[in-house]
Amino acid sequence: MSSVAVLTQESFAEHRSGLVPQQIKVATLNSEEESDPPTYKDAFPPLPEKAACLESAQEPAGAWSNKIRPIKASVITQVFHVPLEERKYKDMNQFGEGEQAKICLEIMQRTGAHLELSLAKDQGLSIMVSGKLDAVMKARKDIVARLQTQASATVTIPKEHHRFVIGKNGEKLQDLELKTATKIQIPRPDDPSNQIKITGTKEGIEKARHEVLLISAEQDKRAVERLEVEKAFHPFIAGPYNRLVGEIMQETGTRINIPPPSVNRTEIVFTGEKEQLAQAVARIKKIYEEKKKKTTTIAVEVKKSQHKYVIGPKGNSLQEILERTGVSVEIPPSDSISETVILRGEPEKLGQALTEVYAKANSFTVSSVSAPSWLHRFIIGKKGQNLAKITQQMPKVHIEFTEGEDKITLEGPTEDVSVAQEQIEGMVKDLINRMDYVEINIDHKFHRHLIGKSGANINRIKDQYKVSVRIPPDSEKSNLIRIEGDPQGVQQAKRELLELASRMENERTKDLIIEQRFHRTIIGQKGERIREIRDKFPEVIINFPDPAQKSDIVQLRGPKNEVEKCTKYMQKMVADLVENSYSISVPIFKQFHKNIIGKGGANIKKIREESNTKIDLPAENSNSETIVITGKRANCEAARSRILSIQKDLANIAEVEVSIPAKLHNSLIGTKGRLIRSIMEECGGVHIHFPVEGSGSDTVVIRGPSSDVEKAKKQLLHLAEEKQTKSFTVDIRAKPEYHKFLIGKGGGKIRKVRDSTGARIIFPAAEDKDQDLITIIGKEDAVREAQKELEALIQNLDNVVEDYMLVDPKHHRHFVIRRGQVLREIAEEYGGVMVSFPRSGTQSDKVTLKGAKDCVEAAKKRIQEIIEDLEAQVTVECAIPQKFHRSVMGPKGSRIQQITRDYNVQIKFPDREENPVHSVEPSIQENGEEAGEGRETKETDPGSPRRCDIIIISGRKEKCEAAKEALEALVPVTIEVEVPFDLHRYIIGQKGSGIRKMMDEFEVNIHVPAPELQSDIIAITGLAANLDRAKTGLLDRVKELQAEQEDRALRSFKLSVTVDPKYHPKIIGRKGAVITQIRLEHEVNIQFPDKDDGNQPQDQITITGYEKNTEAARDAILKIVGELEQMVSEDVPLDHRVHARIIGARGKAIRKIMDEFKVDIRFPQSGAPDPNCVTVTGLPENVEEAIDHILNLEEEYLADVVDSEALQVYMKPPAHEESKAPSKGFVVRDAPWTSNTSEKAPDMSSSEEFPSFGAQVAPKTLPWGPKR
Repeated sequence: MSSVAVLTQESFAEHRSGLVPQQIKVATLNSEEESDPPTYKDAFPPLPEKAACLESAQEPAGAWSNKIRPIKASVITQVFHVPLEERKYKDMNQFGEGEQAKICLEIMQRTGAHLELSLAKDQGLSIMVSGKLDAVMKARKDIVARLQTQASATVTIPKEHHRFVIGKNGEKLQDLELKTATKIQIPRPDDPSNQIKITGTKEGIEKARHEVLLISAEQDKRAVERLEVEKAFHPFIAGPYNRLVGEIMQETGTRINIPPPSVNRTEIVFTGEKEQLAQAVARIKKIYEEKKKKTTTIAVEVKKSQHKYVIGPKGNSLQEILERTGVSVEIPPSDSISETVILRGEPEKLGQALTEVYAKANSFTVSSVSAPSWLHRFIIGKKGQNLAKITQQMPKVHIEFTEGEDKITLEGPTEDVSVAQEQIEGMVKDLINRMDYVEINIDHKFHRHLIGKSGANINRIKDQYKVSVRIPPDSEKSNLIRIEGDPQGVQQAKRELLELASRMENERTKDLIIEQRFHRTIIGQKGERIREIRDKFPEVIINFPDPAQKSDIVQLRGPKNEVEKCTKYMQKMVADLVENSYSISVPIFKQFHKNIIGKGGANIKKIREESNTKIDLPAENSNSETIVITGKRANCEAARSRILSIQKDLANIAEVEVSIPAKLHNSLIGTKGRLIRSIMEECGGVHIHFPVEGSGSDTVVIRGPSSDVEKAKKQLLHLAEEKQTKSFTVDIRAKPEYHKFLIGKGGGKIRKVRDSTGARIIFPAAEDKDQDLITIIGKEDAVREAQKELEALIQNLDNVVEDYMLVDPKHHRHFVIRRGQVLREIAEEYGGVMVSFPRSGTQSDKVTLKGAKDCVEAAKKRIQEIIEDLEAQVTVECAIPQKFHRSVMGPKGSRIQQITRDYNVQIKFPDREENPVHSVEPSIQENGEEAGEGRETKETDPGSPRRCDIIIISGRKEKCEAAKEALEALVPVTIEVEVPFDLHRYIIGQKGSGIRKMMDEFEVNIHVPAPELQSDIIAITGLAANLDRAKTGLLDRVKELQAEQEDRALRSFKLSVTVDPKYHPKIIGRKGAVITQIRLEHEVNIQFPDKDDGNQPQDQITITGYEKNTEAARDAILKIVGELEQMVSEDVPLDHRVHARIIGARGKAIRKIMDEFKVDIRFPQSGAPDPNCVTVTGLPENVEEAIDHILNLEEEYLADVVDSEALQVYMKPPAHEESKAPSKGFVVRDAPWTSNTSEKAPDMSSSEEFPSFGAQVAPKTLPWGPKR
């Protein structure tokens, strides 16, 4: 718990240094003080004692130290209290937050009732529910269930009585739960337990328990008796804290059920053995009769608000009065307006009881302080700081602020309330004297502009004028703005807000139409670009629509001129974006995409940079061949030409232009490009490019292999001719699985229909929505004929038949392996025909086929072909050394997969042999059988290939032979190339980059021998087709390197020139400018001698480069030296007092003189023997002119210096002639180290007096308890 020191305005000056007034001393260094040094305590005053803190520091405590949530006044329909111990959510950081607030909101939304919560002084929860009757009842039930702790109790009744508690169809149990707002759990019939569990609030549990016991008592085989006793006498029978009835129950063994105070019943139920029951009834009757005779009543008026103090927590005060005086106090129910309290008891005890009732009623009081509602939050203070000071001193006082009311309610012990009331009245008076408020009307549509982005404007006004500005939320549509604070600040804030509002009324709003696709670009990454625009036009507010709205309207608001400028600026920006967003698509054959990208993206990067465009290529796994280019139109066209030229250079690509009237272009392309796509697919994937719509051009470009281009041109012209004469279209429908069958293998069937009828038939593409639709285009008679043929084929396909064929069981596995891949392919190719093979394990050879008749026949034919291939299958061995197997397979086995597809064979590689020299040959397993089974073991022939080198190829004989040749062609070959050893490191390159580049380019492996071998032989390994290219490439690189070596030798020619060291700085020039110019001009390296090296001649300058260039550089240096030798140096006496003025700021003036007269002027360094000697160097005539100019300046500046010195003589105070006495240093009296008193010096070994960093020290106990 932290302490807060409270300082008043008056004491602030005294406490600002943290010292008490007596401890503050101001030490002035004068002669008197020197003779009498300060004491140690004056110089180093001790820190204030902890006890002193108690007076000024108070600990903020209680709920009011947190932010107080105001309670709104409302019409009260029903109020009830949840004591602290029954509250479900006690440990809240701040009242009105957390789960409790969420639950209340949910209840209000669901029931429509209005809830208000407040904390009583005892931390109990008061809940006010208002609304319609049914809503209030529902809300009350929910609150009790969700905000009060759900206590539980068990009631033990005989098992056979449980069914009476449940009732018919469980109705009695449901009714009981609803009436008591509890959950009653009855054990299942098969559970031997006879305990019933009741969960709910304390009051609900009491009611439910009473009802359950009543039901049980009625059904009990033992005697049950009911005794009518007036409700007023129940407390006497129960006794204080139910002790009396407990004693009777214990003594007689009878169960006595007295209805709780909340249940309006008079009968007391007795259950037990008859004799014992009779005793209990007699005793109760006796008590009742006795009390009825002896007791009398008095009625007193006690304020309704004080009733709860008389009752006490959980009714403890009433029980306490009953115990002390034997008098029962009857309090009217909380929903009654009566204030009458009835005391019942013996006459002599009534006086004492009455005294106690009044004492408890008056122990607490309620008072109110008048305070304008707008001052409430200032009284509370930031985070309840002001209020915490009061509640800290008087924790039992409950202070309540009601929103909208000009009063503050205080509740608590009478003495504390009066003290708190006095303090709050003082605060209110002080605030009224120094605070003011004003309300202004500003149209609510300007409110968000007044607030500014993230509250920037309003926060600035609040901080600047130290005021509080309350702007109503948008939902209220209110124009009233309230300003509170210092009167002067309020007026200034009012003036500024009204000025802002006035300016906004004169502002203009303009809607700018910008396509939504440009919005993100204008805003920029993380809002960078829009921030630049806003900085450029700070008075203009730019609002972009929400992306979800799909709106193109951007709103600008601000002064008219600024809005116009901003509009023009943004329109220009959009125009640039539009110009740069021109896009064209270039179809490029997929196999050439990698060439367009280039090694490491080099080609595409170069095209992008040179054409200043954005080029997007389709993903590698995509079927798209289109490359999209975005940028300015001219740049896009240039990039397109370059990409097409790459494709043209790589392949035998022909390009033909066909003239077709522009009006036919759309009809030739077809719906979603279906028609033109069918032509492109049929003609081997050629690219057909139509001109942009609206361009008026008739030229259509066809690009692709020469033979395919001619075919496409012929079809396109034929189709155009048909369209011009008369085109007719018909759509027919067929199941998508029939399409492949209708097209036929390689398009054979559909081509036959097309050739016989002359009509074009278009099948849907994979991305088309309607996959059933087949379109026929052409002349009407041709279309009708094609339609007739296709419909006949489709009809045949719809006639499902079932057939069978015989297949030897040994071939079944081929069809069903790999999850039936072969069968899936047959189904796809032949109209979804279903092929069923017998289950494995059965020796049946019958295979069933089900589908369209034609499809079934075609599938049978295909299965027969596969069987023939299997029966004609042979196995061929191909011996390739194991070390080449990985190379033959290719990346991820791609080369082998290609061969198996091309030749329709199966290829099996042997298991890898780790130690081929020493290990025994492993036997290859195929189909679960030992490869060597049934063969005679023979000794291995040393010349024969090893088992681990043999690759097995299975398939038709001719296909196996072809596959074997293809495999052998993949075996890498090694050739040797002689390359001089001294060039090897250049071929390898930095970190192997050179050799890696060649290996990637030629798809070979290049092996350079180790340096210690000093060998000239480089080995190249790879496919025979690549070796020649790689060898040529390597030799070309060798030639390049040899040429570079020769050039390096020519560039390393050295020439020395002798130059006096005094000229070296002039040859180098300012910051090396002169020598750098010579180096760049003649492409040479010039080295000056090292000044620190005594062995090196200091007059030798070395020039390195081509011989011709070094000679030219030498001549340039000697020319400069020649000019320098003509120069003379003269010393000029120049008064040192004017040097600074002649030099000027940062040498600006002297540089100007040197440039004007083409001389060098050197001033003496500090500490020089002659501080007035200045050296001027240059051509004789220039030196003389420069000296004259400098002397003139000296004469002019010297006059100013003399005048200035004469003036300073009068202005400066006389200097102290005497030297100061040596300082004694800082001296103090009565220091601890000089004191003879018994005062104990600090213990340096004590961890408490000298704690180490990070170490925990046992805290000292404080008067108000330990710190938290």
